[in-house]
Amino acid sequence: MKKNLNQKLINLIEYYNLINANFLLSNRSLKRTTENTTLAFSGNKLEKLTKLKKKIELIKNCDLKKNATNLVFGDGNINSKIMIIGEGPGANEDIEGKPFVGRAGKLLDKMLYAIQLDRTKVYISNVVNYRPPGNRKPTEEEIKRYLPYLKSHIEVINPKILLLLGSTALNTLVGNEVVISKARGKWIQKEIGTAKPWIIASFHPAFLMRQPEQKKLAWIDLKMIKEKSKILKI
Repeated sequence: MKKNLNQKLINLIEYYNLINANFLLSNRSLKRTTENTTLAFSGNKLEKLTKLKKKIELIKNCDLKKNATNLVFGDGNINSKIMIIGEGPGANEDIEGKPFVGRAGKLLDKMLYAIQLDRTKVYISNVVNYRPPGNRKPTEEEIKRYLPYLKSHIEVINPKILLLLGSTALNTLVGNEVVISKARGKWIQKEIGTAKPWIIASFHPAFLMRQPEQKKLAWIDLKMIKEKSKILKI
Protein backbone atom coordinates (compact mmCIF):
# COMPACT_ATOMS: atom_id res chain seq x y z
CA MET A 1 0.00 0.00 0.00
CA LYS A 2 2.77 2.41 1.03
CA LYS A 3 4.76 1.46 -2.08
CA ASN A 4 1.74 2.24 -4.31
CA LEU A 5 1.26 5.63 -2.67
CA ASN A 6 4.92 6.49 -3.15
CA GLN A 7 4.75 5.49 -6.79
CA LYS A 8 1.64 7.61 -7.32
CA LEU A 9 3.41 10.56 -5.72
CA ILE A 10 6.44 10.07 -7.99
CA ASN A 11 4.17 9.86 -11.03
CA LEU A 12 2.36 13.01 -9.94
CA ILE A 13 5.64 14.94 -9.51
CA GLU A 14 6.86 13.79 -12.93
CA TYR A 15 3.53 14.85 -14.45
CA TYR A 16 3.79 18.38 -13.05
CA ASN A 17 7.43 18.62 -14.11
CA LEU A 18 6.38 17.65 -17.62
CA ILE A 19 3.64 20.29 -17.66
CA ASN A 20 6.05 22.98 -16.49
CA ALA A 21 8.68 21.95 -19.02
CA ASN A 22 6.14 22.00 -21.85
CA PHE A 23 4.90 25.40 -20.72
CA LEU A 24 8.40 26.87 -20.61
CA LEU A 25 9.26 25.44 -24.02
CA SER A 26 5.93 26.42 -25.56
CA ASN A 27 5.70 29.23 -28.12
CA ARG A 28 2.42 30.34 -26.57
CA SER A 29 2.73 33.54 -24.58
CA LEU A 30 1.63 33.79 -20.99
CA LYS A 31 -1.84 35.29 -20.64
CA ARG A 32 -1.46 38.76 -19.16
CA THR A 33 -3.80 41.57 -18.30
CA THR A 34 -3.63 44.37 -20.85
CA GLU A 35 -3.63 47.00 -18.11
CA ASN A 36 0.09 47.71 -18.33
CA THR A 37 0.89 46.34 -21.79
CA THR A 38 3.45 48.23 -23.83
CA LEU A 39 5.32 47.54 -27.07
CA ALA A 40 9.03 46.71 -26.95
CA PHE A 41 11.46 48.72 -29.08
CA SER A 42 15.25 48.63 -29.21
CA GLY A 43 17.66 51.54 -29.66
CA ASN A 44 18.06 54.97 -28.10
CA LYS A 45 15.11 57.21 -27.26
CA LEU A 46 14.88 58.86 -30.70
CA GLU A 47 15.13 55.49 -32.46
CA LYS A 48 12.41 54.04 -30.24
CA LEU A 49 10.10 56.98 -30.93
CA THR A 50 10.74 56.67 -34.67
CA LYS A 51 9.84 52.97 -34.55
CA LEU A 52 6.75 53.66 -32.47
CA LYS A 53 5.58 56.34 -34.91
CA LYS A 54 6.12 53.93 -37.81
CA LYS A 55 4.11 51.29 -35.98
CA ILE A 56 1.19 53.71 -35.62
CA GLU A 57 1.47 54.69 -39.30
CA LEU A 58 1.06 51.02 -40.24
CA ILE A 59 -2.22 50.58 -38.32
CA LYS A 60 -4.85 49.08 -40.63
CA ASN A 61 -8.65 49.21 -40.71
CA CYS A 62 -8.84 52.32 -38.55
CA ASP A 63 -11.68 54.79 -39.20
CA LEU A 64 -9.79 57.57 -37.43
CA LYS A 65 -6.85 57.12 -39.77
CA LYS A 66 -9.08 56.92 -42.85
CA ASN A 67 -10.73 60.27 -42.10
CA ALA A 68 -7.61 62.12 -40.92
CA THR A 69 -5.07 64.13 -42.91
CA ASN A 70 -2.00 63.56 -40.75
CA LEU A 71 -0.72 61.43 -37.93
CA VAL A 72 -0.26 63.64 -34.86
CA PHE A 73 2.48 61.95 -32.87
CA GLY A 74 4.14 64.31 -30.39
CA ASP A 75 5.88 67.64 -29.95
CA GLY A 76 8.47 69.13 -27.63
CA ASN A 77 11.60 67.97 -25.88
CA ILE A 78 11.91 64.16 -25.95
CA ASN A 79 14.32 64.35 -23.00
CA SER A 80 11.93 66.35 -20.84
CA LYS A 81 10.84 64.91 -17.51
CA ILE A 82 7.40 66.53 -17.88
CA MET A 83 4.95 64.93 -20.31
CA ILE A 84 1.48 66.23 -21.16
CA ILE A 85 -1.32 64.06 -22.58
CA GLY A 86 -4.45 65.50 -24.16
CA GLU A 87 -7.48 63.85 -25.74
CA GLY A 88 -6.90 63.87 -29.49
CA PRO A 89 -6.01 66.11 -32.42
CA GLY A 90 -8.38 68.84 -33.60
CA ALA A 91 -8.70 70.40 -37.05
CA ASN A 92 -5.53 72.53 -36.80
CA GLU A 93 -3.51 69.67 -35.36
CA ASP A 94 -4.70 67.40 -38.17
CA ILE A 95 -3.45 69.90 -40.75
CA GLU A 96 -0.08 70.61 -39.11
CA GLY A 97 0.61 67.15 -37.71
CA LYS A 98 1.43 68.54 -34.25
CA PRO A 99 -0.53 68.43 -30.98
CA PHE A 100 -2.05 71.54 -29.41
CA VAL A 101 -1.48 74.10 -32.17
CA GLY A 102 -5.00 75.54 -32.34
CA ARG A 103 -6.74 77.90 -29.90
CA ALA A 104 -6.53 75.35 -27.08
CA GLY A 105 -2.83 74.97 -27.84
CA LYS A 106 -2.24 78.71 -27.56
CA LEU A 107 -3.94 78.69 -24.16
CA LEU A 108 -1.79 75.72 -23.12
CA ASP A 109 1.33 77.69 -24.12
CA LYS A 110 0.19 80.57 -21.89
CA MET A 111 -0.48 78.16 -19.02
CA LEU A 112 2.99 76.68 -19.34
CA TYR A 113 4.59 80.11 -19.60
CA ALA A 114 2.94 81.05 -16.29
CA ILE A 115 5.11 78.45 -14.52
CA GLN A 116 8.25 79.17 -16.57
CA LEU A 117 7.77 76.32 -19.02
CA ASP A 118 7.40 76.10 -22.79
CA ARG A 119 7.50 73.45 -25.50
CA THR A 120 11.28 73.19 -25.30
CA LYS A 121 10.91 72.03 -21.70
CA VAL A 122 7.97 69.61 -21.97
CA TYR A 123 6.79 66.83 -24.28
CA ILE A 124 3.19 66.70 -25.54
CA SER A 125 1.04 63.97 -27.06
CA ASN A 126 -2.57 62.67 -27.07
CA VAL A 127 -4.59 59.58 -26.21
CA VAL A 128 -5.27 58.97 -29.93
CA ASN A 129 -2.99 60.03 -32.76
CA TYR A 130 -5.55 60.76 -35.46
CA ARG A 131 -8.33 63.35 -35.39
CA PRO A 132 -11.79 62.02 -34.50
CA PRO A 133 -14.27 63.32 -37.12
CA GLY A 134 -15.94 66.57 -36.11
CA ASN A 135 -13.65 66.86 -33.08
CA ARG A 136 -15.82 64.34 -31.22
CA LYS A 137 -14.47 62.35 -28.29
CA PRO A 138 -12.69 59.12 -29.19
CA THR A 139 -14.84 56.03 -28.69
CA GLU A 140 -13.98 53.30 -26.19
CA GLU A 141 -12.90 51.05 -29.06
CA GLU A 142 -10.62 53.73 -30.50
CA ILE A 143 -9.06 54.41 -27.11
CA LYS A 144 -8.54 50.70 -26.52
CA ARG A 145 -6.83 50.33 -29.88
CA TYR A 146 -4.39 53.19 -29.30
CA LEU A 147 -3.74 52.50 -25.62
CA PRO A 148 -0.69 50.20 -26.10
CA TYR A 149 0.89 52.88 -28.31
CA LEU A 150 0.14 55.60 -25.76
CA LYS A 151 1.63 53.57 -22.91
CA SER A 152 4.70 52.77 -25.01
CA HIS A 153 5.03 56.48 -25.82
CA ILE A 154 5.02 57.29 -22.10
CA GLU A 155 7.45 54.47 -21.38
CA VAL A 156 9.94 55.75 -23.96
CA ILE A 157 9.74 59.39 -22.81
CA ASN A 158 9.91 58.16 -19.19
CA PRO A 159 8.66 61.35 -17.53
CA LYS A 160 8.80 62.07 -13.82
CA ILE A 161 5.63 64.17 -14.07
CA LEU A 162 2.66 63.26 -16.28
CA LEU A 163 -0.02 65.93 -16.73
CA LEU A 164 -3.35 64.58 -17.99
CA LEU A 165 -5.55 67.22 -19.59
CA GLY A 166 -9.25 66.41 -19.55
CA SER A 167 -11.43 63.46 -18.62
CA THR A 168 -10.48 61.30 -21.63
CA ALA A 169 -6.78 61.28 -20.75
CA LEU A 170 -7.60 60.83 -17.06
CA ASN A 171 -10.00 57.91 -17.57
CA THR A 172 -7.70 56.25 -20.08
CA LEU A 173 -4.64 56.17 -17.84
CA VAL A 174 -6.03 56.27 -14.31
CA GLY A 175 -9.41 54.57 -14.41
CA ASN A 176 -12.89 54.64 -15.86
CA GLU A 177 -15.63 56.93 -14.62
CA VAL A 178 -13.27 59.24 -12.76
CA VAL A 179 -14.71 62.74 -12.58
CA ILE A 180 -12.12 65.34 -13.60
CA SER A 181 -13.51 67.99 -11.24
CA LYS A 182 -12.92 65.65 -8.29
CA ALA A 183 -9.70 64.03 -9.47
CA ARG A 184 -7.83 67.17 -10.54
CA GLY A 185 -5.15 68.63 -8.32
CA LYS A 186 -4.20 65.29 -6.72
CA TRP A 187 -0.95 63.42 -7.16
CA ILE A 188 -0.80 59.67 -7.73
CA GLN A 189 2.19 57.58 -8.75
CA LYS A 190 1.52 54.81 -11.25
CA GLU A 191 3.57 52.30 -13.20
CA ILE A 192 3.17 52.57 -16.96
CA GLY A 193 5.44 49.97 -18.48
CA THR A 194 8.87 50.66 -17.01
CA ALA A 195 7.98 54.30 -16.30
CA LYS A 196 6.62 55.34 -12.91
CA PRO A 197 5.58 58.98 -13.19
CA TRP A 198 3.81 61.18 -10.71
CA ILE A 199 0.45 61.86 -12.34
CA ILE A 200 -1.77 64.91 -11.95
CA ALA A 201 -4.93 65.77 -13.87
CA SER A 202 -6.29 69.16 -14.79
CA PHE A 203 -8.89 70.69 -17.08
CA HIS A 204 -8.35 70.57 -20.82
CA PRO A 205 -7.62 74.02 -22.31
CA ALA A 206 -10.62 73.61 -24.65
CA PHE A 207 -12.84 73.21 -21.58
CA LEU A 208 -11.26 76.27 -19.96
CA MET A 209 -12.14 78.33 -23.03
CA ARG A 210 -15.79 77.34 -22.53
CA GLN A 211 -15.66 77.67 -18.75
CA PRO A 212 -13.13 80.46 -18.03
CA GLU A 213 -14.18 80.62 -14.37
CA GLN A 214 -12.40 77.26 -13.89
CA LYS A 215 -9.03 78.78 -14.78
CA LYS A 216 -8.41 79.57 -11.10
CA LEU A 217 -8.48 75.83 -10.34
CA ALA A 218 -6.22 75.08 -13.30
CA TRP A 219 -3.80 77.68 -11.92
CA ILE A 220 -3.69 75.79 -8.62
CA ASP A 221 -2.83 72.60 -10.55
CA LEU A 222 -0.07 74.39 -12.44
CA LYS A 223 1.45 75.68 -9.22
CA MET A 224 1.41 72.12 -7.88
CA ILE A 225 3.41 71.03 -10.93
CA LYS A 226 5.92 73.79 -10.34
CA GLU A 227 6.34 72.74 -6.70
CA LYS A 228 6.63 69.06 -7.62
CA SER A 229 9.28 69.91 -10.20
CA LYS A 230 11.37 71.52 -7.46
CA ILE A 231 10.97 68.50 -5.18
CA LEU A 232 11.92 66.09 -7.99
CA LYS A 233 14.74 68.43 -9.08
CA ILE A 234 13.54 68.62 -12.66
